[in-house]
Amino acid sequence: MDVASAVTPEFWDRLAVLREFVPGLVSSAATAFTLVTGFLLLLLAHGLRRRKLRAWRAVVVLLGISVGLHVLKGLDVEEATVSLVAFAGLVLGRREFFALGDPRTRWRALWVLLGLVSFNMVGGLLLVSLRSGTTVAGADLLSRLRQVVDGLVDLTGPVAIGPAGETERLSVTLTVLGLFTVLLPTYLFFRPIQPVAALSEEDETRIRALLERYGSRDSLGYFGLRRDKSVLWSPSGKACIAYRVVHGVMLASGDPLGDPEAWPGAIRPFLAAAERYAWVPAVMGCSELGGEIWSRESGMEALELGDEAVVEVVDFTLEGRAMRNVRQMVHRVERLGYSCDVRRVRDLTDAERDLIRQQVSAWRAAKVERGFSMALGRFGDPADGDSVVATARRDGTLRALLHFVPWGSDGLSLDLMRRDRGGDPGVNELLIVAALCAAPELGVKRVSLNFAAFRSALERGERFGAGPVTRLWRRLLLFLSRWFQIESLYRFNAKFRPGWQPRYVVYPAARDIPRVALAMLEAEAFLTVPHLPFWGSRHGEKQ
Repeated sequence: MDVASAVTPEFWDRLAVLREFVPGLVSSAATAFTLVTGFLLLLLAHGLRRRKLRAWRAVVVLLGISVGLHVLKGLDVEEATVSLVAFAGLVLGRREFFALGDPRTRWRALWVLLGLVSFNMVGGLLLVSLRSGTTVAGADLLSRLRQVVDGLVDLTGPVAIGPAGETERLSVTLTVLGLFTVLLPTYLFFRPIQPVAALSEEDETRIRALLERYGSRDSLGYFGLRRDKSVLWSPSGKACIAYRVVHGVMLASGDPLGDPEAWPGAIRPFLAAAERYAWVPAVMGCSELGGEIWSRESGMEALELGDEAVVEVVDFTLEGRAMRNVRQMVHRVERLGYSCDVRRVRDLTDAERDLIRQQVSAWRAAKVERGFSMALGRFGDPADGDSVVATARRDGTLRALLHFVPWGSDGLSLDLMRRDRGGDPGVNELLIVAALCAAPELGVKRVSLNFAAFRSALERGERFGAGPVTRLWRRLLLFLSRWFQIESLYRFNAKFRPGWQPRYVVYPAARDIPRVALAMLEAEAFLTVPHLPFWGSRHGEKQ
């Protein structure tokens, strides 16, 4: 309403009455500040919807100012009344706005600057186009845009604007908008930063102690050591939850770490923090037991997300008709001259570790490292010496590798699968077979491979007698597989005859599913926001 009121012409009869008491410059400035107030209210709307106390305070102040501005700009009693009613409603509903502010980064300054520039160009063009005067009506679009740009920096543009009063009002309005466009982003950029929390050394030490005792329970437990996650602990210290906040979604990864009996003690602080900051709580990739405990403690809903492929080493063999395809592919790649080596990371030399780290980055298909719930996000750290790396070489050149993290004392969980884009098909199958064959010497009894999203839906949809809804859902998944590795990962995992362990997403209500889904995609880096390195990392500020 404020924006529309500012860009449309005033009633001249009201202006004539107003200017008997208020100078024209004050009225023009009030028009400009009304436009600014409208833009600020648009910026604060999201925070207000999330019940942020800081947003409520700012909106109440702006609405109070808006009442006076509408009177001063042209005796706009109707708009002033609406602002006053909204002001009173927010004051009466004060207790509904309790959430604390989110951690601040300098990204806000960039988005506000871009938003202000866009807003000023559109709003300024409307201001120029809706002014009275035949000269404006005959001006082309380019001249009007130049008029806006010149006015924002307090210059006289090429377009003559109707009566003298209109010219003055437009000039003051555009100048105030230009000044505001500089001042607000500057303030946001230089204000003190509240860094986004990350995994501290103390938390990492405590998590490793939990993994020594309970790490064999969940194949995803080791991924809780990602250093771009935060951690909340139960009062007893026997359990914790690793999470990240993505656009207002407090996203936990996998099951809570530690003793399952202590999980409720970690879930309660998690839910309390989500309520305190008005974040949407959600869990990505938890087990069936984890989903049951989350649902029981929080009342949230659970949805099957897919299945994790787990191979029991003792049962694995290349013999038999079912493994013929893998067996033939492995033998073909071996005949091409490929050889494999499977070792603990601590047994690598510094030169080997550096080479692998370079190739991990060079062979990455995406611009950023993907992963959140099922990826560690680093390679070769001295603290991860128990991890296992399987490498494939041809003619002495590294062509592909797999990286596994520990799953308790007798298991491995696949973290990275990378290969040279010019490598031969089948090299990944060769590496998995090599890792499974070397597992007994490493004391490994089970290996977790890739996660297959919506595997059960794909499998049921291709069965004889599948219903129309099931077949339609499968066709949709096949369509999405053009962009996401849905069917291909399922088919690849199924080659090794694994056992399937379902994984779930837990969410508050059906209306939150789109928001949680977007947060999951961004956390896993399937959706990315570009950033400039000198403004800090995507998930927090450099300190």
